[in-house]
Amino acid sequence: MTVDVDGAPNAYGPKGLPTLDFLRNAHSDGTFRSPIVGYLTREDHRTPIVQGPHDPCPGYYVSTTDFRDDTIDDDADPRKYLDATRISYIVLGSFARRHHVQLGDLVVVHSERTHRTVYAVAGDSGNASGGEGSLALLQALGYPFHDGKNDAVEEKEIVIRYFPGSNPTHRFFHSQQEIDRAAEALHLDRSF
Repeated sequence: MTVDVDGAPNAYGPKGLPTLDFLRNAHSDGTFRSPIVGYLTREDHRTPIVQGPHDPCPGYYVSTTDFRDDTIDDDADPRKYLDATRISYIVLGSFARRHHVQLGDLVVVHSERTHRTVYAVAGDSGNASGGEGSLALLQALGYPFHDGKNDAVEEKEIVIRYFPGSNPTHRFFHSQQEIDRAAEALHLDRSF
């Protein structure tokens, strides 16, 4: 499982600012020739939208996730997206889509190495393998990762249990505690 930092207010930014990921990783195939998918751009699809003085990380680019808070009208508001440093989420892959999992549905993620289990949400897309999770998720599972630049779980030791239809209203989660409460209320199976 690779680390996804999309949605974190300090995920991407101009040269000189410490970021959680390389700019090339904000492109669909990891090369500067491909479309930008990790942060918002102006109509030219190349010029980044930069956070203002009242945003969480002024001067950084507005990084996005596909699961977003539709109660916030302004797409350039970083609070509209899941913060990968605070929210445990997985990237929705082909397997999950074939089994009717949608953005916002709840999942349970388990590490066979650390024996930790975490509630999470299907929060982003773009990786057909589904082998990608937020920085907060991997840290909660006990991995000592700090960013999305070079960190990854190399072995097949992470298990994801999907719960299709578990968030039928597509309620947006502003904190990990909200995800945990929603999953506990549904009595989602944490046994592995």
